[in-house]
Amino acid sequence: MPGLRVGLIGYGVAGAFFHAPLIAATPGLRLSAVVTRSPERAAEVGDKYGARAVGDAEELWDSSDLIVVASPNRTHVPLAEAALRAGLPVVVDKPLAATAAQARGLTKLAHERGLMLTVFQNRRWDGDFLTIRRLLSSGELGTVTRLESRFERWRPVPKGGWRETGGAEEVGGLLYDLGSHLVDQALRLLGPATHVYAESDVRRSGIASDDDTFIALTHANDARSHLWVSAVAPRLGPRFRVLGSRAGYLKNGLDVQEERLRAGLAADSPGFGDEPRERWGTLGTDEDARPVRTEPGAYLDFYRGVVASLREGTPPPVDPEDAIETLTVLEAARRSAEEGRVVTL
Repeated sequence: MPGLRVGLIGYGVAGAFFHAPLIAATPGLRLSAVVTRSPERAAEVGDKYGARAVGDAEELWDSSDLIVVASPNRTHVPLAEAALRAGLPVVVDKPLAATAAQARGLTKLAHERGLMLTVFQNRRWDGDFLTIRRLLSSGELGTVTRLESRFERWRPVPKGGWRETGGAEEVGGLLYDLGSHLVDQALRLLGPATHVYAESDVRRSGIASDDDTFIALTHANDARSHLWVSAVAPRLGPRFRVLGSRAGYLKNGLDVQEERLRAGLAADSPGFGDEPRERWGTLGTDEDARPVRTEPGAYLDFYRGVVASLREGTPPPVDPEDAIETLTVLEAARRSAEEGRVVTL
């Protein structure tokens, strides 16, 4: 069958380093058009993908089978809604919306129109996350009591751009950016949250959104998640520390797929998601710990799931109801930080 024509809205970091190369590497998809007003980026999408550049999203509606929204966060809802009303299925980069109420509205519209709506939570296909899921399934960790998870960076000089300089109206800051990933992962691993506590700060001058945030979740099964996102960490903590009744899992460093995408490696190349042995995590106790092979990362599985959903009617790779749950927690975290209290869900 001919590849589904994909219209990509946005060719910044998300569009250029994640969506475009993953779409190009997925059987059944063809990147046909990209919304960008930059002459340099327009030339790049033509040279690399044979895609045409257009100036406005509306130019995609009549020539696409699938819309991918990878534009600034504040535009996610209006663009996704416009695509759904045009009769097109939609992939939206995280966060799906600024609020859970907005996400519910989009989900309701997609259901009424009989259209697929899904959210690009690619970190569900990180190798370390897949490894923890394997360890949970095998019982090697025992009963998990605490999950610690971090996305920390040392970036004392801001890069600028809407994620850092925009206020709440831009849906910027680390809480909604990297926090969307960490909260989603915690909910997938340990189940629903019942209580949320957060501390959120702006540490660097000239920044309008949070750049140093901590979130604590109490889950319905009494496990706890401690989540950190920071741009001002001169000493990085472990990516994951998972404590269970039988053993703990400790993992440093980020999944390899992003760095390989940024380096221009094709996502369908052999060994793309494989992590070298020296970066594996360890399982056990301080007295008896052993290296544990990291599961191969599999970002392509997201878009393979999109194709299966559109061609075969299978559920989308990420249920938008999951995004509503994540946004509910993120809203509670923001409220907790502002009011200095634990928020009950």
